[in-house]
Amino acid sequence: MKTVEEFKAYYEKDLRPTLEILEGERKSSLRNASIACGLIAVVVLGAVGTILASGGPPMFALVLAGIGAALAFGALQLFTRGFKSQFKDSIIRPIIAYVSPELTYAPQGKVSRGEFQSSTLFKHRIDRYKGEDLVEGLVDKTGIRFSELHAEYKTTTTDSKGRRRTQWHTIFKGLFFVADFNKHFHGRTVVLPDSAEKLFGRLGQKLQSWNVSRDDLVKLEDPEFEREFVVYATDQVEARYILSTALMRRILEFKRKMKVPVHIGFVNANLYMALSIKKNMFEPRVLRTILDFEMVREYLEDVMLAVGIVEEMNLNTRIWTKE
Repeated sequence: MKTVEEFKAYYEKDLRPTLEILEGERKSSLRNASIACGLIAVVVLGAVGTILASGGPPMFALVLAGIGAALAFGALQLFTRGFKSQFKDSIIRPIIAYVSPELTYAPQGKVSRGEFQSSTLFKHRIDRYKGEDLVEGLVDKTGIRFSELHAEYKTTTTDSKGRRRTQWHTIFKGLFFVADFNKHFHGRTVVLPDSAEKLFGRLGQKLQSWNVSRDDLVKLEDPEFEREFVVYATDQVEARYILSTALMRRILEFKRKMKVPVHIGFVNANLYMALSIKKNMFEPRVLRTILDFEMVREYLEDVMLAVGIVEEMNLNTRIWTKE
C-alpha cells in the first residue's frame, strides 16, 4: 500500500500538470454553458412576462419556466460533456493504473445486466438499467470487476380523469462489485440487510421465513450478525460452510465501516457485493476548481474502497480450490 506522501509526489509530478490544462477546459466549458443558459433565461423570462401581462394562465407560465430550467440543465450537460470525458481519461485512468497496473478502466462500461440479475441480490424486474466507470482486472490472485449502477422499475397509474402517470423507482443505485471466490457453489447464498428483525423482533424473524421470493431462511449462531443481516440459501449446509465465523466478523466490520446498506451474494463461483453509495464516484467537478489535491485523493480512496474489498473479505487467501 502506497503512502499519502507517495501519492502526493505522484500528484505533483504526473497529475497536476494535466489538471492545470483541464482547469482551462473546465472554465471554457462553463463559460459557454453560462452563455447558453443566459440566452435560455432571457427567452423564457420574456415569454413568461408576456403571458402574465396578457392575463394568461399562471400555470402555463410555470410550465414554461420548468421547461426553461430543463433546457438550461441540458445545456450545462452538453457543454461540459467533453471536459468530463477528458478528465476521466486523463485523471481517473492514471489513478486506477497507479493503484494497480493489472486494472483496466472503461468510463462508459458497466457490470452487465445479466450478471447483476445472476447475483439474485435484487429480485424486482428491471425496466431501466444504467451504469458507468467499469474497472476490472486482478488484485493479486483475485479477479474483480466493479462499476456504478442504477437499476429501476416503473409504475403507471391512471387517475379518475383518465390521465396516465409514469413513475420510476430505484431498485439499486451505487457501487456493484464482483469477485472470483475461487469455489464453485452448488447453490446460492445471499446476505441482505435485516430491516424486519430490527423493526419487529421475533415477528420480524417469522416475516423473513415467509418471504416466498427468497430461498430458505438460514439461522446462524452469531446473534450480532443476525441483528444486522438476514441470510437466504438453497443449501443450508453450504451457507454455513461459506459464512464461517471469521467471514461473518469481516462482513460485520465492513458494514460498520461503510455505514451504508450492504448486500452480498455467493453464486456460481463469484462473490457479489452491492453498496448503496449515493455519490457519483468518478465524476469531476464542474462549478469549482479541480486544482485540489484533496479532491484527487478522494478519487484514489474511491478506487481503494472497491479494491480493498478483496482484503476486507480475505479473498486472496485460497481456503478452497475450484472443483
